[in-house]
Amino acid sequence: MTLSQAATALHNYTILEERARAASTVAELIFSIANETWQLFPYRQGFVWSLQGRKPLLRMVSGLAQLSDDTPFTIWIKRLGVEILRRNQTEPEFVAIEDFPSSFQEGWREWLPNYLLVYPIVAPNREPLGFAAYAVNEAPSDSAQELTGRLMAAFGHAWAALTPKRPRGRPISTRRWLGAAALLLALAAMFMPIRLSVLAQAEIIALDALAISSPMDGVIKSFSVQPNQTVTQNQLLFTLDETTLRNRREVAITQFQVARADALAAAQKAFDNAQSRSELASLNGKVAERQAEVAYVDELLKRIEVRSPAKGVLVFGDINDWQGKPVVTGERVALLADPKDAGVLIWLAVSDAINLEAGASVKLYLQIAPLSPLAATLSQTSYQAVQSPEGISAYRLRAKFDALNDEQATLARIGLKGTAKIFGERAPLAYYLFRRPLSTLRELTGL
Repeated sequence: MTLSQAATALHNYTILEERARAASTVAELIFSIANETWQLFPYRQGFVWSLQGRKPLLRMVSGLAQLSDDTPFTIWIKRLGVEILRRNQTEPEFVAIEDFPSSFQEGWREWLPNYLLVYPIVAPNREPLGFAAYAVNEAPSDSAQELTGRLMAAFGHAWAALTPKRPRGRPISTRRWLGAAALLLALAAMFMPIRLSVLAQAEIIALDALAISSPMDGVIKSFSVQPNQTVTQNQLLFTLDETTLRNRREVAITQFQVARADALAAAQKAFDNAQSRSELASLNGKVAERQAEVAYVDELLKRIEVRSPAKGVLVFGDINDWQGKPVVTGERVALLADPKDAGVLIWLAVSDAINLEAGASVKLYLQIAPLSPLAATLSQTSYQAVQSPEGISAYRLRAKFDALNDEQATLARIGLKGTAKIFGERAPLAYYLFRRPLSTLRELTGL
């Protein structure tokens, strides 16, 4: 290299170094690395990769305004960057086509000359930022390579200055420790035992209510009490229609009188008539039969008035639903409940069921007082599902109230409805949270 050429190269180096210092973005700096380094030594094409962890990212190819990721040339250059990084060179390297695997040589011969001049780009603290490769037909002069090495150091310094600094020190460490601690606490909480619970529709009922049923076939004529009225023992509740019985009694009385007259006439003739004596026994039997029928009808007439067998609250529907309605013997018309014997009837849906045993705790939230729960204890469970009043398959459960104060006893009125919360066995929090999703997933997948 002549003195004039050396002066020109040094001048070009100074200009390139000033451009590196004046670059405002990493992209602008990478453009200079790929395209303007040509002023120090001639090359056919330049390539620049940045590092993302341990992966090379192709950033610039000289002479191309925009990279196309799907062209064969770009795909091969990206593979070339991986192979260069795999060589793990920390110093500038002059490599030939023979230094790479045979799988690269075919593409090399198609797109590149025989040699590559590779320069690592590092920050002042020796942190690797990327690397550049220049395709050349022959090795540049030693002075050109030395100037290029110095220029790459300037590029590395500028690149590091333009790269946003990642926060270091205690704040990140503290956040990481806090995040790890929170994750560990969350995992530990998943194994924390808690009591399983389930919500179900509930109603206050009388646990040992007496059924008031119809004593015979008939039609309800009238009610003497109102629904949910407190009644006393032997108080008239409702009356059956007696029209048919009274007509039947009149016919029975008439038939009795006729039979008795026939028997009396036969008894008078029996003194001198053998035939009348033989008929007398049959006629007396008919008299007894008619008399028994009258007595039976009289007994039925006594049953048309249904009275309360004990003191309590008479629970039934609307009076208009029963008046004029035909009933059969034994058909339940109402329930006689003792307010002091109130309990909870719970309809637990099959889809919400958990393992429950008698003695489980229950809290009843009435619709009229949702902020004043009533405590109860499960007294009866069910092993067979039936259809609930809402038309769903559910288990019928019963619970007894615990000791209630005066205010709570006033709230526990038969017929009120609400929501019951039933507590089961203890289980890990993870089971409590994922029980329903896992059940649904099993139903869908069959696993």
